[in-house]
Amino acid sequence: MDRAISSTTQSRHQRRRWLVGIGILVALATSLLAFRSVLKPSLNRSSILTARTETGDVEASLTAAGIIIPAHEAVITSPIQSTIRRVAVPVGSKVEPGQTILELDKELTNTALAKLQDEQQQNRNKNGQLQLSLEKALNDLRSQEQVQQVKVRSLQSALRDEQYLLKIGGGTAESVRQAELNLRVAQLELQRLGEQIRNQRAANAADVRELGFTMQIQDRSIAELAGKLQQANISSQQPGVLTWVNEDLGTTVQAGDPLARVADLSRFRVRATISDTYADALHLQDPVVIRVNGTDLRGVISTISPAVEKGVVTFYATLTQDHHPALRANLRADVFVVTKSLHNVVRVKNGPFYQGGKEQPVFVVQDGKAVRRTVQFGESNFDYVQITGGLGAGEEIIVSDMKDHAETPELAIHD
Repeated sequence: MDRAISSTTQSRHQRRRWLVGIGILVALATSLLAFRSVLKPSLNRSSILTARTETGDVEASLTAAGIIIPAHEAVITSPIQSTIRRVAVPVGSKVEPGQTILELDKELTNTALAKLQDEQQQNRNKNGQLQLSLEKALNDLRSQEQVQQVKVRSLQSALRDEQYLLKIGGGTAESVRQAELNLRVAQLELQRLGEQIRNQRAANAADVRELGFTMQIQDRSIAELAGKLQQANISSQQPGVLTWVNEDLGTTVQAGDPLARVADLSRFRVRATISDTYADALHLQDPVVIRVNGTDLRGVISTISPAVEKGVVTFYATLTQDHHPALRANLRADVFVVTKSLHNVVRVKNGPFYQGGKEQPVFVVQDGKAVRRTVQFGESNFDYVQITGGLGAGEEIIVSDMKDHAETPELAIHD
């Protein structure tokens, strides 16, 4: 016969079932929370870079590649056609005005100078011969003129005699007319000789001037070549540092070929190149920022090359601090041409997150999470990007590349 279960036992069994059910529910809830935590996207803070927005200035700029060059550099060229005989000063040495840097072979130039001097001596001899010849021709004409003058006087006397004879009846009118004709012919011949003498004097003067011009030209050629011969010992006209010299001994150089460069390394400027796409954006006196090994120096565009070579435009910039200790010749630098300056705007440091558009999503860090938010951007440069909407000053955003999470609305951040 079955015994009845006591109420105490039944209550104990009921509590046990409730406890087991509650335990199962707790276990299920814990498992669900753990599963959701595993599935939720997350990032480690050590794997991302963040920056806070702030209020400041943004200078919109174009980026160019630059190189530091001396502000003043003298190029020394060969004065003559010759060969390099000796290099007296090594590159990098300081040079003083008049100090010999390089010697050229003078033998060929000495020969050419001697030839010019010989030709000039021949010209002097020709000048003497010409003077004698011209003087002889002029003297002959003078003698003929004197003879003709005597003849005219004689005919004048004969005419007077015939006129007297005609007057006293001892001559004829025909004799008088003949005497007049003879005198007229002699006078015309005397006049012709006078004009010939004047023409001969003018011709003599022209011939003398022509030869004189030839001799003057030859004298200048001799003086020029003699000066070039003195310059065959190549030297600098200004103090500085020898930055380059042609060290190929025995090489033939033509007149005008560069032989050395001497620079004043106490002052510098910048030569920069930029794509011809931005050629119209460059203007004289545009401000520039030169970044040299982390140091920013300011200046302005001083010269813009009018020619485009291989798709790039070359321009030069002068520096406000052209003697800064960070400057070195041939040192590469980043050049930023400032096109617009904005003051007291919300900005954030530029980074891989910025894609260059006017609007894009970014991840804002708040309460241990990265929340995607659409942000509007304005001008930008190498350092900062202007924020025109979607963010306020003081907010923290991820500036690392987040393309892999572009469609994720929220990310957890773990320390």
